[in-house]
Amino acid sequence: MALSRLRIDQAVIAKLVDEKSRVLDLGCGDGLLLEYLFHHKQVQGFGVEISHEGVHACIARGLPVYHGDIDQGLSDHQDDSFDYVILSQTLQAVRRPEFVLREMLRVGKRGIVSFPNFGYWRIRAHLAFRGRMPRTPLLPAKWYNTPNTHLCTILDFQDLCQNNSIRILRQIPLAAEGSQPTGWFHARLSNWLVPPSAANLLAPIAVFLLEKGES
Repeated sequence: MALSRLRIDQAVIAKLVDEKSRVLDLGCGDGLLLEYLFHHKQVQGFGVEISHEGVHACIARGLPVYHGDIDQGLSDHQDDSFDYVILSQTLQAVRRPEFVLREMLRVGKRGIVSFPNFGYWRIRAHLAFRGRMPRTPLLPAKWYNTPNTHLCTILDFQDLCQNNSIRILRQIPLAAEGSQPTGWFHARLSNWLVPPSAANLLAPIAVFLLEKGES
């Protein structure tokens, strides 16, 4: 399975995960990322998915997955059971984002989160000039039938981490959405050209590497 089959944020996440680590993928969907990690990084772990369609897709791939609602917590797992807990484009769909973040950093030594950035300039322009909720490749649903209930910006997420004593180890703003562009450099905004303060305006999606800070 080639890295290019993954979404752009999944490809970045895959690069952050160490080989032979213990991984829990929350909201793993069809299991494409988890399948890549099993075959190319030799990880051990599980996927958790709330949709029956996603669970069936993971089983068809031969992946260890169980049906669960992460808004109810991860009580089946002890503290520090995993090296990485992944939440890829799922944060905006959960009902209790703070609780989910705390739980993922309780059971995992590190967390990796990706989400669509609602501060992206195209979204701002759509709201400003059309006066309607924007629809993008990352946010394709109409406002009344979207699964996304807690949309945020990069700055909002930084505030959430600070308020919950979560340490941001790496912040990776991405330059595109959808499929992975050719090459690592083209998949992300250059740190030399785009200061962190501008990422909230220019990045349609972001990936964060996190760990639990001092409370």
